[in-house]
Amino acid sequence: MPGTNLTREEARTRAELLHVDAYDIELDLSTAREGGTFRSTTVVRFTARTPGAASFIDLVAPSVEEITLNGERLDNANFADSRIALPGLRAENELRVVANCAYTNTGEGLHRFVDPVDGETYLYSQFEVPDARRVFASFEQPDLKAAFAFTVTAPTGWVVVSNSPTPTPVGEGDTQVWTFEPTGRISTYITALVAGPYVGVFDAYENGSQKVPLGVYCRPSLREFLDADAIFAVTKQGFDYFQEKFDYPYPFAKYDQLFVPEFNAGAMENAGAVTLRDQYVFRSKVTDAAYESRAATILHELAHMWFGDLVTMEWWNDLWLNESFATFAEAVCQAEAPGSKWPHSWTTFANQMKTWAYRQDQLPSTHPIMAEINDLEDVMVNFDGITYAKGASVLKQLVAYVGQDAFFKGVQAYFKRHAWGNTRLTDLLGALEETSGRDLKSWSKAWLETAGINILRPALTLNGDGDIESFAVLQEAPALPAGAKGEAVLRPHRIAIGVYELADGALVRTDRIELDVDGPRTEVPQLVGRHRPAVILLNDDDLSYAKVRLDEDSLAVVTEHLGGFTDSLPRALCWASAWDMTRDGELAARDYLALALSGLGRESDIGVVQSVQRQVKLALDAYADPAWREQGLARWAEAAEQELRAAQPGSDHQLAWARALASVARTDGQLGLLAGLLDGTAKLEGLAVDTELRWTLLGRLAATGRADDREIEAELARDNTAAGQEHAATCRAARPSAEAKASAWASVVESDTLTNYVQDAVIAGFQQSDQRELLAPYTAKYFAAVKDVWETRSHEISQQIIVGLYPALQVEQATLDATDAWLASAEPAPALRRQVVEARAGVERALKAQAADRAAGARALGH
Repeated sequence: MPGTNLTREEARTRAELLHVDAYDIELDLSTAREGGTFRSTTVVRFTARTPGAASFIDLVAPSVEEITLNGERLDNANFADSRIALPGLRAENELRVVANCAYTNTGEGLHRFVDPVDGETYLYSQFEVPDARRVFASFEQPDLKAAFAFTVTAPTGWVVVSNSPTPTPVGEGDTQVWTFEPTGRISTYITALVAGPYVGVFDAYENGSQKVPLGVYCRPSLREFLDADAIFAVTKQGFDYFQEKFDYPYPFAKYDQLFVPEFNAGAMENAGAVTLRDQYVFRSKVTDAAYESRAATILHELAHMWFGDLVTMEWWNDLWLNESFATFAEAVCQAEAPGSKWPHSWTTFANQMKTWAYRQDQLPSTHPIMAEINDLEDVMVNFDGITYAKGASVLKQLVAYVGQDAFFKGVQAYFKRHAWGNTRLTDLLGALEETSGRDLKSWSKAWLETAGINILRPALTLNGDGDIESFAVLQEAPALPAGAKGEAVLRPHRIAIGVYELADGALVRTDRIELDVDGPRTEVPQLVGRHRPAVILLNDDDLSYAKVRLDEDSLAVVTEHLGGFTDSLPRALCWASAWDMTRDGELAARDYLALALSGLGRESDIGVVQSVQRQVKLALDAYADPAWREQGLARWAEAAEQELRAAQPGSDHQLAWARALASVARTDGQLGLLAGLLDGTAKLEGLAVDTELRWTLLGRLAATGRADDREIEAELARDNTAAGQEHAATCRAARPSAEAKASAWASVVESDTLTNYVQDAVIAGFQQSDQRELLAPYTAKYFAAVKDVWETRSHEISQQIIVGLYPALQVEQATLDATDAWLASAEPAPALRRQVVEARAGVERALKAQAADRAAGARALGH
């Protein structure tokens, strides 16, 4: 029985048989305020290449009222196991399906949300990967494109938005009808419907005779915080840049961006109707890194309008290319677009995306960028750091390899050749080979068809005068993690080598050498004969994807002068290298803390500051010797308070250090400061103790037993919004009592009534690094429950539980043993196995890092 799965072979067979022309979809949302189900009527016209053959259409729904194929009623028993069997097809076919589909509270299908502020109901669709079938009967695979025409009945006064421009509704009384024009030929997963009393702000992108209507929407309760002008500015910047680079006009009739509640991802590239998580409508002060992140998401989804929507992958094995291209495009646009507020976007890319990729690529589940996607369950767990971050890193390497002009000329040819169609990777590589003259087959084999990371190290010798006698780049291919498929390989790398000198405390680049690295050793004659510089940095400008190590002398200079780099990117590369060494046990957690304490105060890039703050906390919680951990946490908390008090009033750094202190405060004085900031008895000049910061402060006070239910309820009364209810759920679950943990566990594992966001909030509060003993009994409970969770919950809900409640804080051999025993006996589905194995790898890595930190402590004591 397929359940809700679909195999690639089934999809291939269906695509060979069918060509889908058009869908007419009628949705009756008139009773949405009551919830439950809604009536869905689908009429789909398609042809079959082999008359008489049988196929099926996908549908996930509580019940079906009617199935009519070519004028003949079929037995409703043809609907079984998320499919409707379609026997005896003709050359030309018309299918009508009337079903009762269900609203969800999981962020999949048609999500229904009630805003506690106004009591109104808000709907939005989320269909990637296979959830259009939860709203209408569909051939749920990306290569069966069609035109879609939606007709929607909804309460009078609502706003209804879909892929086509919103029509004027018709009708009087309690409901009205919106009849949308058909779309161009697109895939099911990028169709969209958003409905409810949303509010909108409107503008237009104009370029010569081109005029694209723009809309930005949110709930009325967030309208006062919606900075639409800033959103439109980034959007128009993206339009300018992408239309020039892609040499293809924006392909849809309008471009709406809808900030919706309880959204699982960052955003979704629905054609002409992008949905984004409404946390991007900032209710409180955030740092510039948050605005940069939002802009990157806006540009990512806009790039998808061409790469993903206009031209779409044939099957999900090329999901990586879809997401990698958009991730690369967002960064290069921010770096190069005239007037960009974030020209340092490659620093952020190195700091965040690369770190994610390196982590993912060292898990037992690592896989080639071109992953083998045999079915939908495979793809559902493949929205990972390989698909997004490593893929984008390798695309950046490809751009360096073929040249940016040749790259974009190839992309232009690709769009013109395949507009409104489906493609494979070979179609893009073929276009790039034509424009660059490079043979990309061996490049593709080395980079896209193998897993793992290479390490690049410098090897140099000096003469007695300190001049370089020889210099080479050594390349290693560490063995893949146990359980990973394939073998480690060396790869061709296009890198830059930065030469830096120290002048008045600043590290200034005095030379840059760009070259191809291939094989285990690559000589660099350009450096021979010159005096040894202060720092030699491999992979400067972050062109390639590799772990980089510094030579001993460069490492000593960087450790002392990390903040001295005049540019942010080399600083980010050195921070990333130090973090990678910490995760690998090459740098002790206590030494990473020391580096942070000496370097962060001089770090100007707020995104780097916030990343390092998070990494220090993780290093202390997971990688430090437990016998020394409390000492390290105390040093970090003390430093955070000092930096907070010293920060420029009202600055991003002040806010970042306030949040860092709130994550680690432990002494009476520190916790008293948090409480004082919350109740107003303590003040720091320039620090706005606004809604979100108040919840952050209260969360730490609740986790340390300094705030109880009364304080949590009082704060909720101040902020009785959806976000406030989620924060309150986190605070309740964070309380350091057995009763609080039992209640939180029961609400998530033993009940399935929580929405996706509230469940996620409860899990976040449940897992507190200072409460290991309190959480220890839940290791056995986790393994007793996790398989049933996987089998009875939706993908998003089950993944939150499987990953979020794994006993990651119990860093001990017993946790590995319990995991191994469960893996051996439970016979988990491959996707479930993968998630548990990845979580296990985190504990295994932490044990090794703790041993390294323990050894460093012993050396420091002279043992």
